[in-house]
Amino acid sequence: MLKKVLVANRGEIAIRAFRAAYELGIRTVAVYTPEDRDSLHRQKADEAYGIGEAGHPVRAYLDVETLVDKALEVGADSIYPGYGFLSESAKLASACEEAGLTFVGPPSEVISLTGDKIKAREAAEAAGIPITQASGLVSDPDEASEAAEEVGYPLFVKAASGEGAGACAWSRTPRICKRRWMRRRARRSPRSATRRYFWSRPSFGPGT
Repeated sequence: MLKKVLVANRGEIAIRAFRAAYELGIRTVAVYTPEDRDSLHRQKADEAYGIGEAGHPVRAYLDVETLVDKALEVGADSIYPGYGFLSESAKLASACEEAGLTFVGPPSEVISLTGDKIKAREAAEAAGIPITQASGLVSDPDEASEAAEEVGYPLFVKAASGEGAGACAWSRTPRICKRRWMRRRARRSPRSATRRYFWSRPSFGPGT
């Protein structure tokens, strides 16, 4: 049973985690940047510690080394990332494992696998789990058009990893297929780690 959890998040996300931990009899640790020193989540935890430096309100919440070091320093036995921020970080999960902390979430190898949609699809298929029809990775407009024809319309152009909710764009007809793929290929989120894209049939949504 966990005894003391550091919540690597802020605001309402952290407060919900504190409430759940309280009901389970687990002590809670909040972290906050200078800009969040008056944030409610700082007051709701059993303990609260400042991290990061002024002028960078989010950076420290994404710093794996800072979070792990702080957890060890204050005697926490676990880290919970909440959602957003480092919730899908295999690096944080792995760092926790190496430091002897419990990462409240999937093992690092599972996060690494599911963070790449191509690998995740292959794993699901190997396990006999039904998956939607999709192409392999496409690298140029002509290949994208050919792959789209094979998959069928309507479809998504998806980033293989990264880009979050911005990773998808609809294409309903061949006329807009190439344009949609090129627009998505040119768009790159500052936090995106990929320019790898593929087509996928939707499991639900417009036109289905």
